[in-house]
Amino acid sequence: MRCQHRARTCGRTLGHGWRPAGLAIAITFCFGLAADASAGDQVDAISSALRARDYDRAIELTRDALKGSPNDVQIWTLQGIAFSRTGDNTGALAAYRRALTLSPDYIPALEGAAQLQYQAGSRDAVPLLTHLLRLRPDDPTGHAMLAVLEYRDGNCQSAVGHFAAAGALLDSELDALHAYGTCLVRLKQLEDATWVFQRTVALRPDDARERRLLASIQLMASKPREAADTLTPILEGGAVDSDTLELASSAYEEAGDTARAVSTLRQAILLDPRNPNLYVDFANIAFAHQSFQVGIDVVNDGISLQPQAASLYLARGVLYVQLAEYDKAEADFEKANELDPKQSLSAAAQGLAAVEANDLDRALATVRKRLASKPEDPLLLYVQADILAQKGVEPGTPDFRTAVSSARKAVALRPSLAPARSVLAKLYLQAGQTQAAIGQCRKALASDPNDQTSVYRLIQALRKAGDKSEIPGLLKRLAQLREQAAQQERERYRYKLVEGERTPAPSPPR
Repeated sequence: MRCQHRARTCGRTLGHGWRPAGLAIAITFCFGLAADASAGDQVDAISSALRARDYDRAIELTRDALKGSPNDVQIWTLQGIAFSRTGDNTGALAAYRRALTLSPDYIPALEGAAQLQYQAGSRDAVPLLTHLLRLRPDDPTGHAMLAVLEYRDGNCQSAVGHFAAAGALLDSELDALHAYGTCLVRLKQLEDATWVFQRTVALRPDDARERRLLASIQLMASKPREAADTLTPILEGGAVDSDTLELASSAYEEAGDTARAVSTLRQAILLDPRNPNLYVDFANIAFAHQSFQVGIDVVNDGISLQPQAASLYLARGVLYVQLAEYDKAEADFEKANELDPKQSLSAAAQGLAAVEANDLDRALATVRKRLASKPEDPLLLYVQADILAQKGVEPGTPDFRTAVSSARKAVALRPSLAPARSVLAKLYLQAGQTQAAIGQCRKALASDPNDQTSVYRLIQALRKAGDKSEIPGLLKRLAQLREQAAQQERERYRYKLVEGERTPAPSPPR
């Protein structure tokens, strides 16, 4: 084919940039010598029309040329270019496909078809780009485009290899770097993710968001001193916000500079006094350094401003346990459960409720529809019981009986299903069957000693039974589990920061 042997010398550049981010192959005119003088004249005329942006004329010329040379790959490709410049992508793809039918390895046609499919966000671009990369394995633009498509489909394992192969091409593409770095974080390749986000900070050194992202990843990678250094330019500026101060406080605390962590967090609280997360952070530092009363005093300030924040009562309850003020601790745990009863929902029920936009009625309808086809599924049975219990069904009602029977059937089918036993214990407590509730809690904890809800239900049941001897130990156990959960939540928050403070997905130019 006339131009194929020279394809490696054809220039390829970035297209119109990323909107918010996207790469496109700019097909340059690179055509070999014609087989005969008349064909050469036709190609020259078409190319001249394209360069003059007279695209309608170019299309007319290609049609005339194809009458005499219907199998000319070069002319079909020129027609595809002309159609694409008029916005007729359907016609352009048809021309490129005809060229590729005649010559599957013809690079200009592959480039043109790949670009159009990429611009449309279509997965049909993937085989075209893969084919191109087999012919040109070192092409950074092809790798970058394929990386974006794989990223958008959540295929991070494949995407990171192509991002890496794109090399310096990404150095000026902020959203592409975000996509690359986010994939690395998802794959827990934190060292590489740190390096990528250092590149985004280099692009925008004065951007607080970029520095927060990098600092979050450095904290995930157990590099708190580096995280603090990353945030220093913002902290020393005049417009620092509470989010940055909160992150800096975490960095200082993890680096062992507690005094600075506390002072930074107090500054954040002064800036954003109604943010309960800041008081919870202070409680965590107080817990770690056994300054329990100081932590309680600060959390009290938060509760005075946000009396409906369940997280503050949980944090204060944990601190009360350390001071052996068990009645106050239990009262705080009870208040937190009253304010946010959904915290007791199992992970499965929470996930389903999230799918149903936190509409428990819709979630219940979905579960019942699934149970109709899978009536012996223990997970669905227990989720049904969990949602009904969450809805506050009353003993003696049909829904209450359904909840109890569902939970009983779930544990009969899967005795190790601790969350189902916890739900059953809650229902038994409501029905006044205290000893039965105690038994279910103990069986749940035998299966899962870290089930916070079952510990809490056992405390409730023992108190109702008048047996208080175990309660202090159980409160200590619950406080320890809450603190572990708080640490995990801080880690999840950092991951969410990386996921949430970026453009959701690089997309091709329009």
